Amino acid sequence: MPAIPRRPLQTLLHSNLLMSLSKNQLSLKCPAGTIIPTNPYRLLRHISFTTHQGPFPFKNPRNSTFKAPFFAMKSSRFRPPGPVVPSRTVHVAPADDETAFAERVATMKLKLEQAGIRCDSFEPGQYSSMICPKCEGGTSMERSFSLFIREDWGLAMWSCFRGKCGWSGSIEASGKNRDNKVGPIQTSKVKEHRVITESDLLLEPLCDELIEYFSARKISAETLRRNAVMQRRAHGQVVIAFTYRRNGALVSCKYRDVNKNFWQERGTEKIFYGIDDIKRASDIIIVEGELDKLAMEEAGYLNCVSVPDGAPSQVSKEIPNEGQDNKFRYLWNCKQYLDQASRIILATDGDRPGQALAEELARRLGKERCWRVHWPMKNANEVCKDANEVLMHLGPDALKEVIEKAELYPIRGLFTFSEFFQDIDAYYSGDSGNDHGVSTGWSGVDEFYKVIPGELTVITGVPNSGKSEWIDALLCNINRIEGWKFVLCSMENKVREHARKLLEKHMKKPFLNSRYGESVERMTVEELEEGKEWLNDTFHLIRCDDDCLPSIQWVLTLAKAAVMRYGVRGLVIDPYNELDHQRPSNQTETEYVSQMLTKIKRFAQHHGCHVWFVAHPKQLQHWGGGPPNLYDISGSAHFINKCDNGIVIHRNRDEKAGPIDRVEVHIRKVRNKVAGGIGDAFLSYDR
Repeated sequence: MPAIPRRPLQTLLHSNLLMSLSKNQLSLKCPAGTIIPTNPYRLLRHISFTTHQGPFPFKNPRNSTFKAPFFAMKSSRFRPPGPVVPSRTVHVAPADDETAFAERVATMKLKLEQAGIRCDSFEPGQYSSMICPKCEGGTSMERSFSLFIREDWGLAMWSCFRGKCGWSGSIEASGKNRDNKVGPIQTSKVKEHRVITESDLLLEPLCDELIEYFSARKISAETLRRNAVMQRRAHGQVVIAFTYRRNGALVSCKYRDVNKNFWQERGTEKIFYGIDDIKRASDIIIVEGELDKLAMEEAGYLNCVSVPDGAPSQVSKEIPNEGQDNKFRYLWNCKQYLDQASRIILATDGDRPGQALAEELARRLGKERCWRVHWPMKNANEVCKDANEVLMHLGPDALKEVIEKAELYPIRGLFTFSEFFQDIDAYYSGDSGNDHGVSTGWSGVDEFYKVIPGELTVITGVPNSGKSEWIDALLCNINRIEGWKFVLCSMENKVREHARKLLEKHMKKPFLNSRYGESVERMTVEELEEGKEWLNDTFHLIRCDDDCLPSIQWVLTLAKAAVMRYGVRGLVIDPYNELDHQRPSNQTETEYVSQMLTKIKRFAQHHGCHVWFVAHPKQLQHWGGGPPNLYDISGSAHFINKCDNGIVIHRNRDEKAGPIDRVEVHIRKVRNKVAGGIGDAFLSYDR
């Protein structure tokens, strides 16, 4: 190994460090006593040692003659015979190959650039502060990002110390990257709040002018005294000081000047204004401002607090966890007071931010125990905005009435009958449209079955019984009587064939010169054009452009668009076996059918759209020619269990049993007795 000129020992060690030996590591001892664990081989492998027998004194390491008591161990089992000191000649292990070192530098730079970190002018072995690539230093462009790269370019570490970012991670040139999740730095330390006193803030009693100002807002001097409302001089003027107290001690202070500018003492704890008034209270009122809290007291309600920070502009998409919920920190700081309340009345302002505040509070406090108020009219054209306006314009009795008439805070999916009284009254008087049922156009069928918006009718029958023909005739009749429009998902029919059938039923003439038309003259070109216009206005189609099978969700999504865009009132899905019924391997067909029919019913109810769903029966064993049962539908008994109406369409095929052109309509289930009941109707097919 080639030797290089001897260097002073202080180039390897700091002058005031002492080295001591432990069994498995070397420790550098700083003057303050801090121990820095160090790998002995990393520090000593570049130094050759000679054994020195006998004791020696410690001397100043800055002295070039100093010889420190180093120990070198080949393994944990090896014990050297005596102290070891550096020789006069210092040897260095051969440096990394220049090519390998350059490749490591290039690799590290590439990895850092992939992580978004540029280090063109960075000096390895030193910490460098720069603007964070993730948060970009926030609005103040703070240089809060610290980056360190080891001298051999084998390791890079970084961390952003900005509270709202906290991005940290590390990269090894020849190993894996470690990138911590970006987010605020989590800490278990309890934040220390500033302690304030009245004398520190130079608070003083209210002057006569401010007492008069409150009096004009119907707030008495006694209420001001009880709530320790004070004043101070700031910015060349006298401002109102609302003192926030807990257990009588001053915690924070909020100021208001004559121009309605607000500010608070910085570094103080966020709590409700008037928190001592809700100790052990089962009913509490939360308002949006200190004046509203004082107004509630004038109406006789002491169990009232005000939020310290006003209202947000809109409701947040999600609730942050407790550690990050800074906007509503006062809720968490006062949690022990709120937990004991069984009824919380949210009397926030009536504007949009005030309603957003009520929603944010209710989401955190639990909507099941929250109530809300409705502010009365201030005059013929305006509504009172808050509690103080009610007190000023309508008096304390009106404010008390607002609280007494507070309503339960709405919970999505939970209702009372009172919310539907208007619909019930319209149903009773017959003003609810078609809720009593729409005629089918056949008096014999109307006796047992009428079409009610928002219901599901399942239709079955053996093949070639005329199910589709009967539905087409039904739709034409309803359009003629009520003017309904429909959307058709009829996969078995070609568009032109389906159009022919509908046009023939509407025009009552054959579309083609064919034997089925017998002696009736086919429709003229003028009649065809008229029929096409009717066809286009009345029906809309759901069809796949390719050879893929449609799923029920795909059909319902397009049907919803048809309801919203064209105002359709009926949906036909014909038939069930033409849909895509892929399901998870752990789901049975019965479970799938139940879920599918639930989706269809929810669609029908939500959009007031009647749905006709055609489902074929399973293969009938030993069929004798009679009509099948609804329980014979292939797939599941849920077809009859979940539908509102169940109909079997059947045609007689035995001349001895009766006319073969007769259509049998067997109504086997009617959930709503207003719509009809179980029975049989017979129709003659008129070609």
